[in-house]
Parts: sequence; structure tokens; C-alpha cells
Amino acid sequence: MATESSEGEEETKLIGVGNQQLVVDDDLREMAKKAASDGAQPHLVNIQFQRKVKLQLVIVYVDFKLDESYTPSKISIRAGDGFHNLKDIKTVELEKPSGWVYIPLSGNDPRETFVNTFMLQIAVLSNHLNGRDTHVRQIKVYGPRPNPIPHQPFQFTSREFITYSTIR
Repeated sequence: MATESSEGEEETKLIGVGNQQLVVDDDLREMAKKAASDGAQPHLVNIQFQRKVKLQLVIVYVDFKLDESYTPSKISIRAGDGFHNLKDIKTVELEKPSGWVYIPLSGNDPRETFVNTFMLQIAVLSNHLNGRDTHVRQIKVYGPRPNPIPHQPFQFTSREFITYSTIR
């Protein structure tokens, strides 16, 4: 979702990564950054999109072995149209995590497979060993994969190419 996002930098201190380094990985768009925060809790990462997008999965990379008390123990994912109406989507408790933590945004209802939103907020509510500062090594945000055209040798992503990709 990197090509459609901007990130809020007031709450986090970015370590060597800026908006220009958001990456797109093949068909899955991802937003990745390494952030450390030394302000008051909760520590926030805000991601705003230029249009309403469908989000399905948030993946965070944290490592208790390297970061100890800087490692998050409770993370909340919030979504909404802006800061004024963010709602908790998912809250996750982590027990000494080491590696990728997958946080699906789907609800209990099987029809709720994604979240439709303009803004996503990732809040670190508490850390292990009652730590105050926090380290999140990487964050990836995934939307649902678009339905490819069957029997198509290439998977086009732009509307113009898909429109002219078949012969009538």
C-alpha cells in the first residue's frame, strides 16, 4: 500500500528511512520502515492514504532477544477516516516475540475479510519489562490481492492495461 500512503512522523523518530524509501514488492504493496520512539506511551505510527483503501493484514517485526524492554508487549491497530474517528480494530498481546508477528484485520464475521479505511494507526500500548521506549524494526501493511484475469500470461495492475488486455 506504499504507493498510496503518507506517514505521520511527529510521533516517531525514523532511523534511516523516509517517505521516499517506501517500497512496492511485486503484486503486494507494502509499507516498511524502521522506527524507534522515546516519547510518552502510547507510541504511535500513523499511516494516511490519499483514497479509501482495503487493508487485510499488518505484519510487524520485533525481536525480544535484541531489544528486551524496548520490545512491544501490547499493540493496538486502529482505523478510520482521520484522527477524529479512529476505532480499535484489533488488540494483540505479545509474549517475548522474535520475528514477524502477523495481525489479520479481519473480524469475527467471515464476510469481514478486510478493513476499508483512509487512515491506519498502529499503537504500542505497553512494552516488555515495563519499558518506556520502544523499537519496531519493520512494519508491513497488505491489502487484498486483486483478482487476476484467468488465462492471462501477464498480471496487469493498471486499469488501462487490463481494459485492452483481451480481444473481443
